[in-house]
Amino acid sequence: MPAYQIRTGDRAAIVAGLRELADFLADHPDVLVPPYPSVSVIVRADDADVRRSAAEAVAAPLGVPVEYFGGGHYAAHRDFGPVAYHVIAPPPERRPT
Repeated sequence: MPAYQIRTGDRAAIVAGLRELADFLADHPDVLVPPYPSVSVIVRADDADVRRSAAEAVAAPLGVPVEYFGGGHYAAHRDFGPVAYHVIAPPPERRPT
């Protein structure tokens, strides 16, 4: 079984962008913010075991359980204050295009 390969882009650039956004919002209190902000990562793997292990790999450092929704669909999430971080590992037929 092949391991899931993480393809989330340049981690340093993403972290820097999130910090830049946070600083911008802090410096501009007149700018609207979303009531339920979130960051979502979608695992695109055809094999259910690979999807589960990818969700587990994210859930462990987050300190949260992996949720199983049936049909090979796994997920985990953690709230950081009002901001939610989600990892979603749906089967191919339920994956957004």
